[in-house]
Amino acid sequence: METELTVRQRDILRRVVESYVATGQPVGSQGLVERSGLNVSSSTVRSELAELERLGFLTHPHTSAGRVPTERGYRLYVDGLLERMEPRPGSLPLDLTAARSELESAMRATTEMLSQVTRLLVLVSAPPLETAIVRHVEVLRLQPQVVMVVVITSTGGVTKRLLTSGQPVDPGLAKWAGEYLNERVAGLQLGSHLLRQRFGDQSLSVQELAFLEMVAPTFTDLVEAEEQRLFVGGAAGLLADVRPDELEACRRLLEVLEQRAALLGIMGGVVESRRAFVRMGAELENPALQNVSLVGASYGLTNRTLGAVSLLGPVRMDYDMAIRAVRGAAHELSRFVEEVYEEG
Repeated sequence: METELTVRQRDILRRVVESYVATGQPVGSQGLVERSGLNVSSSTVRSELAELERLGFLTHPHTSAGRVPTERGYRLYVDGLLERMEPRPGSLPLDLTAARSELESAMRATTEMLSQVTRLLVLVSAPPLETAIVRHVEVLRLQPQVVMVVVITSTGGVTKRLLTSGQPVDPGLAKWAGEYLNERVAGLQLGSHLLRQRFGDQSLSVQELAFLEMVAPTFTDLVEAEEQRLFVGGAAGLLADVRPDELEACRRLLEVLEQRAALLGIMGGVVESRRAFVRMGAELENPALQNVSLVGASYGLTNRTLGAVSLLGPVRMDYDMAIRAVRGAAHELSRFVEEVYEEG
């Protein structure tokens, strides 16, 4: 059963969290009254702090010290932030126009900007290659039995594949294949069923179908061999502002950076959500991240999520700033990929 707090208790808890995040120092009743301008006595605040501690929202590191938030206290505070989010995210100093249609440039720009703004570890997952749209295809006969196929996608990716035929290739057939693929395949997603159907169009001649069968792996193998791309930044900034008691959590977090599968697993939870959200400590289901929080938001098209932007750092972080940052970055990336996919 969820514990119901009074309005004053919620207000005091919020102020304790924000004070502790800002200073890293335990918060006492007298200091809280002086800094926050609460219209109650310090003895009243002291009583409320004791009650919040009894309920599990606060704790104190030493007998005579002030209070610090527990994971439960942070969770209640963060849930309040998420409930009060504006419908549209605020602006960020992120300009993706220089990236043009180069998805990798946009991912890197987003990662660098977030690491500078937040001083936290940044993870940005790129859209699956199967969602990329074929923009242009070239089929070039280099030698009598050697053909090069070039595939350019909406995300700026360029793939070249050399194919060797068992017999000389008719130059006219190679020219036809380029025209056919640009007419019938350009504009389709790499992983779509419709694209695969284009290579088996029964209205084509046996010779044309045989040539397309040779060319098809250029498209299908590209998707099957893909590994999820993940852009990471901010490792140096993460260590610049941590307290001594947070160093162990940061050290473990940096170790997780070397575990690709673990990172992708963490990001998977973000991609599944259409709203910004926060996971902390045990919620991350990774023993190495017990004192770490994840703040994330997904980006994509109107009808499909393509990737996610997330921040990882100590549980004591500026959640308001982090939530605003990932929402703003995800919004800009969504605008970017919409334009890229429309161009495709």
